[in-house]
Amino acid sequence: MSAFTDALKRLSFGDALIRRNPLFYRRARARLDVLQTQGLEARRQWVDERLKKVLEAARRAAYGRRVGGGATLASWPLLEKTALRADPGAFRAPGLFVSVRGSTGGTTGLPLRLVRSLQSVVSEQATLDWLLERLGVQPGRMRMAVLRADSIKDPADRSPPFWIFTHGGQRMVLSPHHLSADTIRDYAGALRAFRPDVLWVYPTALESLSRLLLGAGLRLRIPRVHASSEVLGPRAWKLARQALSEPAIADYYGQAERVAFAAAFEPGVYTFVPGYSAVELVPFAAQGENTLHEIVGTSLWNLAMPLVRYRTGDLVSLPAACGAAELEEVALGVRAFSGVLGRSGEFLLTPEGARITGINHFPREVGHVRRIQVIQERLDQVRLLVLADAGYSQHDAQRLLANVRAKLPPSMRVSVELCERLEQTALGKTPFVIHRPAVRRLVELADAA
Repeated sequence: MSAFTDALKRLSFGDALIRRNPLFYRRARARLDVLQTQGLEARRQWVDERLKKVLEAARRAAYGRRVGGGATLASWPLLEKTALRADPGAFRAPGLFVSVRGSTGGTTGLPLRLVRSLQSVVSEQATLDWLLERLGVQPGRMRMAVLRADSIKDPADRSPPFWIFTHGGQRMVLSPHHLSADTIRDYAGALRAFRPDVLWVYPTALESLSRLLLGAGLRLRIPRVHASSEVLGPRAWKLARQALSEPAIADYYGQAERVAFAAAFEPGVYTFVPGYSAVELVPFAAQGENTLHEIVGTSLWNLAMPLVRYRTGDLVSLPAACGAAELEEVALGVRAFSGVLGRSGEFLLTPEGARITGINHFPREVGHVRRIQVIQERLDQVRLLVLADAGYSQHDAQRLLANVRAKLPPSMRVSVELCERLEQTALGKTPFVIHRPAVRRLVELADAA
């Protein structure tokens, strides 16, 4: 069924039959609207009731049988990304599910292969539509400009257009890989002509667009911005409001694994969306007067591959004085938090001055790769370190290099290197993208300009 739904999504009516399937969509939207109006106790009861069905499905999967998971979250161990990556089939619940395949390179360079039930896909879309309606647009009728990680054309081709139109002309997809001081007037003219209702962006691309517009003495009127996949910092909020004429802005946090979703409509005020998942905040480390907590989530809708107590690796910082009651209020979306740490924009800076985003796409659909690390030695030199599994071949290396070349201009030399270990910081962290000091200085100069 996964192959069938994958093909269906590529058809023009895919949104209606898959993402907004009438069997589930209306109920999903109604559930969101009701839970938004309810208090802590009602939200807790609703999540506890839904968890019974999720844990029942998870217990039937090979992983659930192996760990002896019971009818409560506390009876399950924390689930590491490495376990999911090593044996994704162990997390498939038995049964005939209409499902959609998914994959991600993640923000750590750790590729994952996922399966999502139709109900999970619809619930995700309903949540995104709720967010867009909060911005003041009707999702099925809006004109959307997209500036994320799409590869539109050869990075070496520096002549416009740097965009394509999809969805019957209602969506304009722009290349982030050609965005630079030399091309900003082309982008500005195209966006003015298209007149989008909303701009869907990676925060890194939004910041680059805003800086380049302001640097060229240009300003656009885009009424709404929808950001995701990276941290949208206060600086980016401010720049976007200056360059795009005070748009309404929404930023959301989520993952390919669909185990937590949080949204903000002003800087530093995020709330988890109730009914999307069961969120736990697990103490991670002290941070002065605050404590860092890791986001651990359990999907409430993906019965095809139910992930229980999944460690996202993402952190939130909360006052150390917060007790169990306050943590539950945050987890159930009653209390706000300042944002998610560890989702900083990962990008490469080109000799032409463009910031290449979507680096986590590099290992997508590449076999026998355990993890990668991207090191930018100089503006024109990038190294990919690969931790490979058994069976890694020249074919896999070529596929990885082709993914990279689809995003980077020919002015950047790229090497793929097998290694036994990745580089770590003094604190023992393993960054996905590393900028050497010379590159960092150039980034800092560009940010200060």
